[in-house]
Amino acid sequence: MNNKIIADDNALQLIKELQEENGNIIFHISCGCCDGTMLLCAEEKDFKVGENDILLGNIRDVKIYTHKNNYNNFENHTIYIKTLSGNGSEFSLEYGSGKKFVLESEINNKNYVNYINRTPL
Repeated sequence: MNNKIIADDNALQLIKELQEENGNIIFHISCGCCDGTMLLCAEEKDFKVGENDILLGNIRDVKIYTHKNNYNNFENHTIYIKTLSGNGSEFSLEYGSGKKFVLESEINNKNYVNYINRTPL
């Protein structure tokens, strides 16, 4: 795995606030049918990490998991965590704060980037 996880200042501030309010928290990148690929924040004690969940990394002592079926979408990527104004999922701890976490990613593999950007024959 070659992941790098970066959170912007606003995301780090919201993570800090949620840690102060809730104690240990985790992120799970969903791959659900209803919400697409979302970053959900939960209290660590309330979220059961299953045998099919894979740890992608952590930021500010917050572990970030995704389901093994979603892992290939993030393998060898830089993962960016940002915040926007609005409400995200009702199941995520930041709900109701007027802010929501947003996930973006970028491929780290230069050979793959060159391949997808190649000029067709």
